[in-house]
Amino acid sequence: MTEPVISPASSSEADRAGSESGRWRPGRKALRRQMLDYVATGVSIVAGSVLLLVLVSILWTLLSRGLVGLSWATLAHRMGPPGSGGGLANAIVGSLLQTGLALLMAAPVGLMCGIYLSEYGRKGNHFASAVRFVADMLMSAPSILIGLFIYQLLVVPFGHFSGFSGAVALAVLALPLIVRTTEDMLRLVPTAMREAGAALGAARWRVILSLCLRSARKGVTTGILLALARMGGETAPLLFTSLGNQTMSTDMTRPMASLPIAIYQYAGASYEDWVQLAWTGALLVTFGVLLINITVRLSSRH
Repeated sequence: MTEPVISPASSSEADRAGSESGRWRPGRKALRRQMLDYVATGVSIVAGSVLLLVLVSILWTLLSRGLVGLSWATLAHRMGPPGSGGGLANAIVGSLLQTGLALLMAAPVGLMCGIYLSEYGRKGNHFASAVRFVADMLMSAPSILIGLFIYQLLVVPFGHFSGFSGAVALAVLALPLIVRTTEDMLRLVPTAMREAGAALGAARWRVILSLCLRSARKGVTTGILLALARMGGETAPLLFTSLGNQTMSTDMTRPMASLPIAIYQYAGASYEDWVQLAWTGALLVTFGVLLINITVRLSSRH
């Protein structure tokens, strides 16, 4: 009895038919999930595009309006009356002095407080919980309230505005951000590293400084830079503390100019040269903050 001979062509057609009949076809629920995934992806792309469009439009407006007034005279001359060809030199110097002094005050205190909360303020420490709660409240507090507080604390008793009170207000704004960032970064350090340092006979403070803080230095530096970026663009606290100054002054006990205050004063003026200086000052502040954020991104990657 002979068996039927199957040709290669007929076998391939049978395999193709079998594969087509065995192909998985999604049901209604699977199609619904797939459509929802497409919709969510599209909405996310649109939202990201809108965010980029807003950022690009802001940068384009600042570049088109601010670059016109950016010159050596703007950077070298102090603020002056309308039509005098004044610049922003005293405002730039005042911003650098106040921001630098605020960072010198906030960074050490924030680092020590963050170390205490991470290494000594574990669960069950009510004082550490209170400090952590206060830091969170300060982080979300409006900056104008901080300015009013420093105004009552340092301006009213002495009877005059000062660059030092402005630096203190900026330091209060930066302090909670440094505290929480330092604590979070130190908590990411493995416990085994602390145990290894203790096993070698190192004191606890030596383990914290030489092992934990060194391992978390990039994250801690990122928090300090972010705090610096926040201080650089604040206006409301300085209105109640340093007030502003039309002359070049480096005396921290007297009223002091700053770029945010200069922008606030010049933006609503009826003089074209003052409005142009406001746009140029906004460009300088924006690119300073943008440069700090780019530095933070690059340091976090490496």
